[in-house]
Amino acid sequence: MNGIREGWFSEVNALWPGQCMSLEVEEVLLHEKSPFQDVMMLKTKHHGNALILDGVIQVTESDEFSYHEIGSNVPLNAHPNPEKVLIIGGGDGGMAREVCRNPAVKSVTQCEIDELVVNACKKYLPNLAVGFDDPKMNLIIGDGFDFMGKHKGEFDVIITDSSDPFGPAKVLFEKPYYQLMMEALRPGGIIASQGECLWLHLDLIRDMFKFCREIFPVVDYTTVSVPTYPSGQIGFMLCSLNPETNFRKPVRTFTDEEIETLGLKYYNTEMHAASFVLPHFAKKVLEGKAQK
Repeated sequence: MNGIREGWFSEVNALWPGQCMSLEVEEVLLHEKSPFQDVMMLKTKHHGNALILDGVIQVTESDEFSYHEIGSNVPLNAHPNPEKVLIIGGGDGGMAREVCRNPAVKSVTQCEIDELVVNACKKYLPNLAVGFDDPKMNLIIGDGFDFMGKHKGEFDVIITDSSDPFGPAKVLFEKPYYQLMMEALRPGGIIASQGECLWLHLDLIRDMFKFCREIFPVVDYTTVSVPTYPSGQIGFMLCSLNPETNFRKPVRTFTDEEIETLGLKYYNTEMHAASFVLPHFAKKVLEGKAQK
């Protein structure tokens, strides 16, 4: 059972059997139950403040930037004109921060179902939640399924920043959700959706690849290192309605000066390319040449 014992929080979950990440805790800043989930904010000894949802680490201040910079800039820079962006989830604000930073983006709508998470992050993770105050941002507290069903054909890019595939988030890893995202895109639109861990969930990723290829002409997977996530790796499913899209060769790149101006710490042109390099065992499975 997840909890704090002898000054350590341990993340125990059946999705990563036989292993867990532990964080040394200085203080419990918040622990409340919303209508949707258990919400905990911890002040850790070495990783800054950390958001925990239903006993699972969502972000720590020490390494959140890698996930958010790859999850935003890879899809945005693959689209020739990503003016209008929708974020589903992402209640910590980190994805909104990065999307709003991208100079090609003109407006951002975010649907987050749990207002407690947003308010907690505004208070305890202000470096992430800064995106909520950006003039480009329109934050909606509500259900992303319902919103997309009412806003078809509106967005250039949709980014899903979700928790792991159990409980309410399980449906975000299934074909009907991807179909719904596709219908909310403008012609040539792109999606990026949290795509789990190659080391732990390769069967799930393979199955997602299969149904995504039934919906979109272009499908790919990008990977990023996040030390406090299970096995230290997570990825994003990338899909495009434009058959000419090549996610591996961005249509827009940042100079070194632009990277410094934007405040990026992980993403650059080389890292964009490197994020698509997969270990051989995973490449074979995702290319359909092997079974896990």
